[in-house]
Amino acid sequence: MGSISISEKPHAVCVPYPAQGHITPMMMLAKLLHSRGFHITFVNTEYNHRRLLKSRGPSALDGLPDFRFETIPDGLPPSDIDGTQDIPSLCESTMNTCLVPFRELLAGLKSSGDVPPVTCIISDGVMSFTLDAAEEIGVPEVLFWTTSACGFMDSADLTNGYLDTTIDWIPGMPNVRLKDLPSFIRTTNTDEFMLKFVLHETERSLFFRYASDSRRRQFDDPFH
Repeated sequence: MGSISISEKPHAVCVPYPAQGHITPMMMLAKLLHSRGFHITFVNTEYNHRRLLKSRGPSALDGLPDFRFETIPDGLPPSDIDGTQDIPSLCESTMNTCLVPFRELLAGLKSSGDVPPVTCIISDGVMSFTLDAAEEIGVPEVLFWTTSACGFMDSADLTNGYLDTTIDWIPGMPNVRLKDLPSFIRTTNTDEFMLKFVLHETERSLFFRYASDSRRRQFDDPFH
């Protein structure tokens, strides 16, 4: 059988949320798609791109002709700190600033003569600004929720001892207590930013394709 030409390859643009627990599963998915014949453009933030090159060497992200790495800014002030950025600040910044540079990246891919046309976007579930860009260029988008199953379990009983309850239904995680599960949105304050951010991104992914234009415009004001 002959090889597939560049123009015939499906081209997936993969956009993880810029934190390790999101980048790693998105990379695993991208590799699986690549093994099935997809051209992959993997989009990191400039900050994480620099961290990866510092950690793994200047050629670590050179990639393959059909698996390439691109970057967009995260909108936060420049920093030389080699560590996880402040998550609430990063969430607010990606939500409010990343659409424009992502549009520009897609335009650059379209004008490039050595990559196939973008046929789909696969984005982290909390990077919903990509939905706007996908609609603008007329390609489907899949939202990939990278949170592990245990990350969806939490409790409002923060002070009565309930969080000491042991759970036994997560394979490979014996003797885990409720309070051992991810806690960054464990709160009793309905105005807490991270809770509102997750709800905003979830609602946006649900309504984006089905809501009227007037309903969508409500999402232009975060946390309407």
